Amino acid sequence: MTPILELDDVRKHYTTRSGLARRTSSVRAVDGVSLRLERGETLGLVGESGCGKSTLARTLVLLEKPDSGEIRFDGRPVAVTDAASLRRDAQIVFQDPYTSLPPHMKVRRIIAEPLMIHRIASGAELRARVDELIADVGLPGTVADKLPGQLSGGQRQRVSIARALALEPSLLIADESVSALDVSVQAQILNLLNGLRERHGLTLLFVSHDIGVVTYVSQRIAVMYLGKIVEMGPTADVYGNALHPYTRALMAAVPSMEHRGRERIEVRGDPPDPRHPPPGCAYHPRCPIAQDICRVESPPVREWLPGRHAACHFALDGVSDGRNTG
Repeated sequence: MTPILELDDVRKHYTTRSGLARRTSSVRAVDGVSLRLERGETLGLVGESGCGKSTLARTLVLLEKPDSGEIRFDGRPVAVTDAASLRRDAQIVFQDPYTSLPPHMKVRRIIAEPLMIHRIASGAELRARVDELIADVGLPGTVADKLPGQLSGGQRQRVSIARALALEPSLLIADESVSALDVSVQAQILNLLNGLRERHGLTLLFVSHDIGVVTYVSQRIAVMYLGKIVEMGPTADVYGNALHPYTRALMAAVPSMEHRGRERIEVRGDPPDPRHPPPGCAYHPRCPIAQDICRVESPPVREWLPGRHAACHFALDGVSDGRNTG
């Protein structure tokens, strides 16, 4: 079956100016990403803040225009001129429910607006569709006549999700959509997204810096570091036996009874300046198993085990016995 979404060597770079001389430099926010989403799955995209996750998410729906590479939706190449039609099929829910909704517009109008813009419904049909969407995300009908400022953070995020679902997209991108919420509310939104995926046959790209949250909601995981994918694989396999040292460090930071007795691996130092990435493997200055080759040669993403991909010269070190020893 054709994947719903495919990326082939997608890049998005930004030019910045700094210093008194206003010297220019390039930030490689997305630096040659290739991946695929299968129809009906949830792929979790995880990495530290600043690694390029949100830029990649915005590029997928052409809120940012890729500099190079190819994006294919349902097997068809997507051109930058296809933004309007693409957003009928792919919608994004943003991180902050307090700024992503227009504060002076009532909920009913917020959810109805995509349907009105695309001339899908009007009058009684429009009203009935909005009521249906409000109920679908678990909100009482009374919120329809309220302003966003009268709602809690969790309720606002549900409104954002309802608005995203209005056009019946086949792909939903959740960009850090629970990070601004309390832990208890996060769990409710995650369960809501899971339920919506099952009920509507959605494909979900879930973007987060929290690998614990990603493992809860995803069937597969893609780990991103400094603009590149460094590991991909089924969630259970990655969680139980990560191939990349960076993924192992992220996993070790998740509180879990399953991690008792494992050697704790810490991510050393801060991520490098994306304007001046280190030579070789970008992770080598922080990596506990880096060797000379890592400092000079950037490892490509390759399949080390069936369905398991990683960009590491020593991906199988410490995993051959089925345990994460680091």
